[in-house]
Amino acid sequence: MAIKIRREDALNYHSQGSPGKIEVIPSKPVSSQLDLALAYSPGVAEPCKEIAADSENIYKYTSKGNLVAVISNGTAVLGLGDIGPEASKPVMEGKGVLFKKFAGIDVFDLEIDEKDPKKLIQIIKSLEPTFGGINLEDIKAPECFEIEQTLKQQMKIPVMHDDQHGTAIISGAALLNALELVDKKIENIRLVVSGAGAAAISCLRFYVSLGVKKENIIVCDKDGVIKTDREGLLDIHREFATDKTINSISEALPGADVFLGLSAGNIISPEMIKSMAPNPIVFALANPDPEIAYETAIAARKDVIMATGRSDHPNQVNNVLGFPYIFRGALDVRATVINEEMKLAAARAIAKLAKEPVPEIVNKAYGENNMAFGRFYLIPKPVDPRLITTIAPAVAKAAIESGVAKKKIHDWEAYELELQKRIGIDQRLMSIVIGRAKKDPKRVVFGEADNLKILKAAQILRDEKIAIPILLGNRTKILGLIADNSLDLAHVTIIDPVEEHDRIEKFGKILYEKRQRKGMTIFDANRLVRERNYFGALMVETGDADAFISGLTRDYPKTILPSLQTIGVKKGVNRVAGMYIMNTPRGPYFFADATVNLNPTAEELVDIIGLTANAVKFFNMEPRIALLSYSNFGSAQGDIPAKMAKATALAKAKYPDLIIEGEMQANVALNQEIQREIYPFSALGDKDKPVNTLIFPDLASSNIAYKLLAELGNAEAIGPILLGMNKPVHILQLGSSIREIVNMVAIAVVDAQSTEMNL
Repeated sequence: MAIKIRREDALNYHSQGSPGKIEVIPSKPVSSQLDLALAYSPGVAEPCKEIAADSENIYKYTSKGNLVAVISNGTAVLGLGDIGPEASKPVMEGKGVLFKKFAGIDVFDLEIDEKDPKKLIQIIKSLEPTFGGINLEDIKAPECFEIEQTLKQQMKIPVMHDDQHGTAIISGAALLNALELVDKKIENIRLVVSGAGAAAISCLRFYVSLGVKKENIIVCDKDGVIKTDREGLLDIHREFATDKTINSISEALPGADVFLGLSAGNIISPEMIKSMAPNPIVFALANPDPEIAYETAIAARKDVIMATGRSDHPNQVNNVLGFPYIFRGALDVRATVINEEMKLAAARAIAKLAKEPVPEIVNKAYGENNMAFGRFYLIPKPVDPRLITTIAPAVAKAAIESGVAKKKIHDWEAYELELQKRIGIDQRLMSIVIGRAKKDPKRVVFGEADNLKILKAAQILRDEKIAIPILLGNRTKILGLIADNSLDLAHVTIIDPVEEHDRIEKFGKILYEKRQRKGMTIFDANRLVRERNYFGALMVETGDADAFISGLTRDYPKTILPSLQTIGVKKGVNRVAGMYIMNTPRGPYFFADATVNLNPTAEELVDIIGLTANAVKFFNMEPRIALLSYSNFGSAQGDIPAKMAKATALAKAKYPDLIIEGEMQANVALNQEIQREIYPFSALGDKDKPVNTLIFPDLASSNIAYKLLAELGNAEAIGPILLGMNKPVHILQLGSSIREIVNMVAIAVVDAQSTEMNL
């Protein structure tokens, strides 16, 4: 479904903390006087001299080879039009974020106050010494064609206007696969286009490269069919003008095989779709409203193959499938241009990937059991981790074969591993979890709904359909907070325990039956169930809710106790544990136990290892486990090394299929070179299977470690995730942010989905 964005949320997102979305971080140490002397004067003179002697050394000694400029003059911004260079900066920063997230490419965004194409060309060309590539963005037509073409001719680094080519490449891949499904040859199809801007013209040029015949194309704009006899035609429109006696899109569509829309919403009627040829292919790519709504087109023709630009329907044509990986491949072979061969290679690689078995991690992200190539899956999903290792090598190979690469790759397997390391192949973990939660939202009861953070998180969760919030607390206070802060939480269930007389009586009996042999009287039970942490946990226990979230304002032990007493642990589980996911530039790491067990014995650590391993598998990752200490394999004596060594031996015996190693120091666990050099027997020394799960000797060490990493290492802490409970209960970190609450609820929803499947 389309995400609902509120003005206040968007402004807060961009202004909170450091304004904007990007920053520059040094890639070399600068902590000592020597470091500073090497980074700048006098040490910097040496690489300067090397580059002066041979300009190609700039790729060896500077960041140029991994640096792209995202450039705009703000004349055609993202549905906003000509809003100027300053107003375009948030969009350009966003583009930079996508480059970094999906392909590990660094970006400087440059907003240039110049509309004259010739002057803009001159400015951009002068930047060539700094950048390895140029991504032009949101420059209006027809100037964008002249600007890109001239820059490609005059510059010796790759230049691409993504507004033109991104949609062309992605929709071209979808077109190839759609035609294969309906057994139609591309050279025979009749194509009708609505829209004649930069994206539409570029799509048509690209489709011609794929094999579409120009004489089989009809292009329409707001004034009707673009015909050869129309006065004032631009050169880009004359290229696809027709001399057929057709005056409107309704006259053009009968018998057409393909419709491509890059214009305005809701301009195509069901009757027009019905008039098309058998098995019509409809790419309605206007955003946010397609030229014809997905549901309307499907209802009009059962045999239609449909794609849109929206994420809530199958076959989303999303440029993020293309530009990060196209530039990645181009940069890695130092291509002097992004040519037609490279774009065709990207499209064909995308089309081919859609026909391969879909990884389980992608199926889970979209709540599918067996996503497979067909009418509803023409192109890969944006979260597919194989995109970078599929598209970038295809583009790089095309650059080499077409003679525009200044560097050749000989070991393609090593290159694939390098690509994975650049981005941390699993860094999209939370987006995958959130995507999976959206497929089947569950009822999540919040124990502290009289807190503004909880209410704001509940609004996001409701709007994005991640969860179905249930707000537990004082009704008057909750409604007051909603009104005072202009929140939109209409129709969200609010439950005030003091009003729930029948539930209080029912819950009191249940709690008494569970705890009567633990010293609890019926009077105690009736009093306790009025407390929200008991009431919320009992809602989950009785099926009135699917998951319980609490802990934002109370200490962990006080929050978890009611759930332990009411819901309890899973069968066969001896104890619960708390795990944090630390999202780092090197990928996610799993820390346990970080919240529950104060000083576990070796035997208790084995239980924690089992719970943690299952949790890591829940996130569709193979657990590779290190037991940490201040010693390496018995190099130092003491209670902690002895305990961790014993736990390692016991865990290896109990879980022979798991990769477990220890006891070892944290730096050794994380440094495979040290392991291979000094401890070659280590099970974690395989360069392709580094450690991802760290088991700590006690609560103090794990708690200190994750908090230090979060504050000093700029890692995102997700958790704590409570392991071993019989039903989904998750305890928030004291003072969690709204983002952290949303992440925890998404995990709780997926936990509830899994619990439901296992019943």
